[in-house]
Amino acid sequence: MLLIPAIDIKDGSCVRLRQGDMQASTVFSDDPAAVAAHWVEQGARRLHLVDLNGAVSGRPRNEPVIRQIVDKVGGQLVIQLGGGIRDLDTMERYLDDGIDYIIIGTAAVRSPGFLHDACGAFPGHVIVALDAKDGKVAVEGWSKMTGHDVIDLARKFEDYGVEAVLYTDIGRDGMLTGVNIDATLKLAQSLQVPVIASGGLASLDEIAALCAVESEGVVAAVMGRALYENKFQFREAQALADRIGLAPG
Repeated sequence: MLLIPAIDIKDGSCVRLRQGDMQASTVFSDDPAAVAAHWVEQGARRLHLVDLNGAVSGRPRNEPVIRQIVDKVGGQLVIQLGGGIRDLDTMERYLDDGIDYIIIGTAAVRSPGFLHDACGAFPGHVIVALDAKDGKVAVEGWSKMTGHDVIDLARKFEDYGVEAVLYTDIGRDGMLTGVNIDATLKLAQSLQVPVIASGGLASLDEIAALCAVESEGVVAAVMGRALYENKFQFREAQALADRIGLAPG
């Protein structure tokens, strides 16, 4: 099980939100590149970046900061990025800068043709983010609910050729109330592509529970507030996941 520290960027700072509310943010650092270096030192093998301002506005807002992060840690770990990426030119620019995976969320739901084109233009580099509550997908920084069923959409996007599905239960994200393992597992069992869990991960016990369903296709988990509030250390969490992954049976 790959554990992925998140760096959510708002107005150039590393923050965490509660349930996607831009007005309910906690600033953890004004130097996101230094935070990225910290996670590398802790043994992270992948990093999850989100341009929160971009997610709301629909276009990149923190590109200079993201470039600083790539300059600092690029090549030392895999970097995936989402938030306001809604055209092929922006994707190409970020990939050229050193981002490994582009995460497409709102644009995938609003403009499925764009996601289809993106998968064709940049095969192997596109992750689709599906943010859901009670099985229905939300868009635009979680500010709007849609009537789309998350499993139906995920299957459609799988056919387009996405590399993975990043699934977030937005009722839990940033609340330290626990990952919705049942919903994540149900989604993974419905797909052939890997699923990355996100939203509310709060304890080492939950990491162990996620590891138990790794064989079903839940291959990674994004971690946020629990790390920043020192509920546990990243290094010990990844070591636990690695030990379980190596255990027989």
